[in-house]
Amino acid sequence: MIILDEPTASLDPIVEEEVYQHFKSVTKDKLAIFISHRLSSCRFSDKIIYLSDGIVSESGNHDELMELNQEYASL
Repeated sequence: MIILDEPTASLDPIVEEEVYQHFKSVTKDKLAIFISHRLSSCRFSDKIIYLSDGIVSESGNHDELMELNQEYASL
């Protein structure tokens, strides 16, 4: 299990993308929890859990959450 909390917060977008590409290969076949406030960092996730006031209000992958057109999509 790997847990990361805002691991790319201080990186520029180009380096951030490189980290995401590497992260995907490192976490293959592993449980990884990636905590982020950046929508761009969620796109590669298999499952996204959107919290609102500490309560799960939406879950799914990026495309599914965009189709719901609720809070996640408004970001």
